[in-house]
Amino acid sequence: MERIRLFIRVGQAIRRTHRFNHISALVRRNFTPSSVDSDSSRGHGIGNGRACRHCSNQLAPDYVVDDVLYDRVCTETLNSLSDYFDELTENATELSGADVIFGDGVLSVNLGTNYGVYVINRQRPNKQIWLSSPTTGPKRFDYVVPPGQTNGYWVYKHTGVTLHQVLQDEITQIIKSLPINFMALPHCN
Repeated sequence: MERIRLFIRVGQAIRRTHRFNHISALVRRNFTPSSVDSDSSRGHGIGNGRACRHCSNQLAPDYVVDDVLYDRVCTETLNSLSDYFDELTENATELSGADVIFGDGVLSVNLGTNYGVYVINRQRPNKQIWLSSPTTGPKRFDYVVPPGQTNGYWVYKHTGVTLHQVLQDEITQIIKSLPINFMALPHCN
């Protein structure tokens, strides 16, 4: 009984401190689904169920995907990107010595000495696809399915740009002899 009283007194003392009040205010304001910021002009997060306003690394609960969906969508995305990059590297006149290697969830696209290597790989523990670009550097994409929709897309939650849009923007600057359309691939929007 004495331990219970001591525990209660310690809890009350902690609640009286400024630090506890500050932390509890942050938890109420920033980490609940009702705190999702709807002002898209601020650039925090994505769409309606965007990342919480002050914690861009945590998606709102509506966007959490299960392991089975992640595995299926990730495999479809990487397979379609591999096939498309194979087609592009075979037909593009600008790319000499280009090579596409795909295996074990890692897609490596070597566009030659002038343009560098793109690496796109699955990160199963985080349920993400990671892109390493010689142009813009590393990015981590989460698969999100907006409420009321059956299909989703891979989004970089810090800026809201999609995986396919990044590739579209960068590869069109490299390959000018062919029409580029990453937006026609599965899980792009």
